[in-house]
Amino acid sequence: MKPHPALKRICFVLTLMLVAVFAKAQPATTTGVIKGFVYDKESGEPEVFTNVFLLGTKIGAQTDVNGYFTITQVPPGHYTLFTSLIGYDTAKIEVDIKAGAVIQRKLFLGQKSKELKSVEISARKVEKTTQVNAGSITVTPREIKLMPSSGGEPDIAQYLQVVPGVTFTGDQGGQLYIRGGAPSQTGILLDGVTIYNPFHSIGLYSVFETDAIRSADIQTAGFNAQYGNRTSAIMDIHTKDGNKNRLAGKVSASPIMARAMLEGPLIKAKKEGGAVTTFLFSAKYSYLDKTSKALYSGFGEPYTSGLPYNFADLYGKITINLDNGSKFNFFGFNFDDKVTVLSPITHDATADAHWNGKGAGMTFVVTPGTSAALINGRFAYSKYNIDYNEASFKPRSSGIDGFEGAIDFTYYLPKYSEFKYGIEVSGTHTSLDYFTAAGSTTQLDRRNTMAAFYMMLRKNFGDKLIFEPGVRIQYYSSLNAISPEPRLGLKYNLSNTVRLKAATGLYSQNIISTKSDRDIVNYFTGFLLSPDQQVQNTDQQVINTNLQRAYHVLAGVEVDVQNVEFNLEPWLKKFTQNIELSRIKYLTSDADFVSGNGKAYGIDLSARYNKHHWYLWGVVSYQNVRYETLVREGNKVNGAIEKQTYPPPFDRRVNINLVASYTAGKKRDWELSARFNYGSPFPFTQTQGYFENLNVVQSGTQTNILTQNAPIGVVYATDINGGRLSAYHRLDISAKKRFELSKTSNIETTLSVSNVYDRNNIFYVDRIQNVKVYQLPIFPSLTAAWNF
Repeated sequence: MKPHPALKRICFVLTLMLVAVFAKAQPATTTGVIKGFVYDKESGEPEVFTNVFLLGTKIGAQTDVNGYFTITQVPPGHYTLFTSLIGYDTAKIEVDIKAGAVIQRKLFLGQKSKELKSVEISARKVEKTTQVNAGSITVTPREIKLMPSSGGEPDIAQYLQVVPGVTFTGDQGGQLYIRGGAPSQTGILLDGVTIYNPFHSIGLYSVFETDAIRSADIQTAGFNAQYGNRTSAIMDIHTKDGNKNRLAGKVSASPIMARAMLEGPLIKAKKEGGAVTTFLFSAKYSYLDKTSKALYSGFGEPYTSGLPYNFADLYGKITINLDNGSKFNFFGFNFDDKVTVLSPITHDATADAHWNGKGAGMTFVVTPGTSAALINGRFAYSKYNIDYNEASFKPRSSGIDGFEGAIDFTYYLPKYSEFKYGIEVSGTHTSLDYFTAAGSTTQLDRRNTMAAFYMMLRKNFGDKLIFEPGVRIQYYSSLNAISPEPRLGLKYNLSNTVRLKAATGLYSQNIISTKSDRDIVNYFTGFLLSPDQQVQNTDQQVINTNLQRAYHVLAGVEVDVQNVEFNLEPWLKKFTQNIELSRIKYLTSDADFVSGNGKAYGIDLSARYNKHHWYLWGVVSYQNVRYETLVREGNKVNGAIEKQTYPPPFDRRVNINLVASYTAGKKRDWELSARFNYGSPFPFTQTQGYFENLNVVQSGTQTNILTQNAPIGVVYATDINGGRLSAYHRLDISAKKRFELSKTSNIETTLSVSNVYDRNNIFYVDRIQNVKVYQLPIFPSLTAAWNF
């Protein structure tokens, strides 16, 4: 498949422009370069997004997620290199710069206090005026812990529910949908490695250990060229390396789960900042299926019958740090989830699902001694399998596994500018054993090798304009398709407190989902590579290439008023090709797939206040999502094929989140938090009637329709998701108290109550028994954690 000539020309021009600007911006031989790392003195962890300056000048840089900084084009002379954060002692080093020289230094920040909230806000002041950050938000563990902890356990899954543009479908079986895209259209990375389905069946928790996270970048729209093979959003999570100076960790227990994390040096450094080898290990195990009966049966169903959720997560990492700051990480993970679906009347098991994700790999960060560049690389293998068995239907299974490798080069330029390019290669295998609602069998096995090259530039023109063009070129071997994808980000600083921003880009992917959009709740999350068979669009024309495609357009304005940060972002996503399992397949000879399309648009307003004892965050979102597909008239086997436009099951038009956290006590050892969430009704496909689903094929001519008992079949309404459930609203609160045991050890107790006023939020309606099933009722919990 050849790309459109105009698209080729755009990518060619962008590539030439990127190379030309990069070449012009290379440091002159008459100046010098200072590069290095900033670390926390106590733990040895990198200090991310920290400003580093030459005292008495305006020359400086900001550290990246590795704590790395580069200051280029420094005139020869003697300087004081320093970095300072609120709550930390200032770190200073005297340096002498010579023409053409590259020198490297390490800075260590010692904490004065634990006022980390102020630290993180201060560290991002420069970032707001030097980076585009359109449709993106960076999250740290401290911010995650400011949220009321459902079940007493803080988790990034709970934080994401408040992020502008994110829709969450519920406590049980919940999934996250980001600005009009399905979960399969969101790429989730753990240290750059793809993770599939990282949210547990009880939607309050993810597979990620909160205290092992260094930072998480959430790209909800308009992401640039370093990310690919997804058409909606990206979630990029970076983990800690492990404490370099001492053995540290955390152990906690609650009625829901037990957690443990241990980190420390395996081979200690012989001097401060010297070579060191560290480890980090975390484990989570949920026993909610057992404790819910014993502890919560007094609250009635569903606790009396037991919440049928069980999961176990393991993650381990070894990091080898060299003297010059380069490092090599080796990691492995195993995530496991089981859920049983119970009848809302008899509470007997009607289905069960089990998924498992595992993998291992390595990443590296290298800083060449005579270069200002930073080299990142990764190689990993991962595997995901899911099985779903229903008492009244045939079992389904799906799997995806493969390898991925990449290397990236980053060059840091003056005035917070940078140039980045990279190469990626991956091999993927998917399998699917599936049955449509009409009972047709779909068994597919696919393999693909993907290669990609990208480059992007962030160029700051003075203190006003930030120009961030990028281009990505992807090749999909199974489809013999090349996809050139231009990207662009812009920001204009009207002043230090008012900033305009925008982003746009083209995106593609060859991974499709097996989820049905007939119901909000669907535990079967399978993945499949795009087919190599002919696929028709909704005009019943064969499409040129079987890639999923989309383009994004995003604008925004940021306004700082006193200590309140306002952010307004209108956005549009056009999914020009959505490859999906066909709804019109009734015969084995019918096509397995159809290419639908979709359009999503919305606007998000957020306001954040963080000063002294208070942290306040409010988000109001509106979205409208419409998909188009092919159906048969009247859902009849011989019905005419026609188009239908419909809202997907996550089309929540209005979503409001209000978060408040207050820190109290002379030692700031009390923390009170609350969150209120309102969501307008989800759509669903209504039930039109029932029939006896006789299997005449099994018994052939011996079938006796007068005596044979058969399961009840459902006749769905003609309009997909033509009805709406009731509105959702809930209040969660928590109170945390910290007891200091020593300088490095404390006990934290957290009392939390989810769904404080016991709102009956609809989960789903059991179609066969016509019974409403609700989300979790009031849910109190007490958690104790030992940090050491």
